[in-house]
Amino acid sequence: MENPNCDLYTLEANMASQALRELTDGEDKDPITKLRLLCLSRGATGILGLGRAFRAMDDDGSKALNEEEFITGIRDTGLDVSEEEIKQMFATFDEDGSGSINMTEFLLKLRPPMPQSRLNIIDQAFNKMDRDEDGVITIQDLKNVYSVKEHPKYQSGEKSEDEILTDFLHNFEGGRGNLDGKITREEFVNYYATISASIDNDMFFDLMMRRAYVM
Repeated sequence: MENPNCDLYTLEANMASQALRELTDGEDKDPITKLRLLCLSRGATGILGLGRAFRAMDDDGSKALNEEEFITGIRDTGLDVSEEEIKQMFATFDEDGSGSINMTEFLLKLRPPMPQSRLNIIDQAFNKMDRDEDGVITIQDLKNVYSVKEHPKYQSGEKSEDEILTDFLHNFEGGRGNLDGKITREEFVNYYATISASIDNDMFFDLMMRRAYVM
């Protein structure tokens, strides 16, 4: 299997630049669009980092956030928005006016929209990586499908197999917060949804995923 992140760095940089341009083009944007662009301007891990920050505050496992927790989560990620804008965002996501929002629904709305064909190929890649079918990708899963032998840092002795595989996993974990070495299906999809935003052509996205994961 090729390193799936090789070609993604360029795509990610282009996407981040495009998001920054859109943020500063002077046009009014609804709260969801602004928050999405702020996350995209940080690259593929922007939305993931926000998701992890929220999950870290979900003490009771309810997957529900009140306004205070939402404000804290946005602040913790360092996104450049005012208190008033954060409250507007919360109100937009709190569609039923209950005073809380569901984290899963929130992240679904926040990530860039994707056609079903792209979701399908992302699911196929996750299923191939998740060898023991427990719903998360771990180092043990990776050892069965990802060879580090061609990795320059492995060849030079700079990093061990486990260190390289851990780095690979951290790409999907948002780069901050709980780096537990486990990728959930949601994190995997959110990562590639962000990459997908920088690729116009469905066939190219499909080809990129098939090459990366040898499907």
